[in-house]
Amino acid sequence: MKAYTLLEFGDIGNLQVTEIEKPKSGSGQVLIRAKATSVNPVDYKIRSGAASFFAPLAPRILHGDVAGIVDQVGAGVTTFKPGDEVYGCIGGVGPRQGALAEFVIADASLLAKKPKALSFREAAALPLVAITAWEALIDKAEIQPGQIVLVHAGAGGVGHIGVQLAKAKGAVVHTTVSSEEKAKLARELGADVVINYKKQSVGSYVAELTSGRGYDVVFDTVGGKNIEASFEAAKVYGTVVSCQAANPAVDLRATAMKSLNFHAVLMLIPLLGGEEQAAMRTHQGQIMASISELVDAGKLKPIVDEKRFGFSDVGLAHRRAESGEQVGKVVVEF
Repeated sequence: MKAYTLLEFGDIGNLQVTEIEKPKSGSGQVLIRAKATSVNPVDYKIRSGAASFFAPLAPRILHGDVAGIVDQVGAGVTTFKPGDEVYGCIGGVGPRQGALAEFVIADASLLAKKPKALSFREAAALPLVAITAWEALIDKAEIQPGQIVLVHAGAGGVGHIGVQLAKAKGAVVHTTVSSEEKAKLARELGADVVINYKKQSVGSYVAELTSGRGYDVVFDTVGGKNIEASFEAAKVYGTVVSCQAANPAVDLRATAMKSLNFHAVLMLIPLLGGEEQAAMRTHQGQIMASISELVDAGKLKPIVDEKRFGFSDVGLAHRRAESGEQVGKVVVEF
């Protein structure tokens, strides 16, 4: 079969189409005929070498997100059969090869049936960002109906799912954006209040929009100094969750002064681990099943960038995702 393998870390030219042996599904595994995959920041950061510590072993097939059709099931797999349309975040890091290939091996526990309402292209945009938002808002923050939740970067990859997920769980959702175009998108996704962070300081919008009380839950999807802005925006005894917390320069004093609950989320951990992470891989598959239900109920949808890329355009898809010019997820169709 054809697959993109990363010869060495660097520019997009280091992703090369090669012929490798078609894999076979082992016990507990599923072989998928890949139909689409999306580009996440971790994918181009691994490729460039900026996140080489996450890189899969040789032959280094990148990308975690996949949507496709079950071709073969291994021993012990009873949840899927050949012909099923599935999706999930299945590898591209550590010991698990990724989705940039005609056929992909995945742990069956990581997969769910693709939402009926979505194409393969749309479904491939969801797994990593949906799992991240779910682990942050549902697993960590345990958001409740009526809470006021602030989602940073509500038009971004993780943020646009976070806005919809919080809304589906009954929260009052505020979100930050950087432009009127992104504000329009955030409103269409269900945000109750949209804040242009370039025009209004944290102190200003907290005073205006929460009467100075602060937010029950703040979801940081940006990182860097925005984590400290999240601490500032949260109420006393509030909760802050970040999926971009790997920053040694963050000042944590505000967490003590407000007695905050502060959580970090890295949804890749179950993909990097072995048997000790089996339960979390099962949980991620269950998250994807729940996301399918929300999609088919009309409560959640992915935003896919207007630029279309085929299997021969993977390098260009990476370049598009790195540019920051995209609106929504960049997807490669096979």
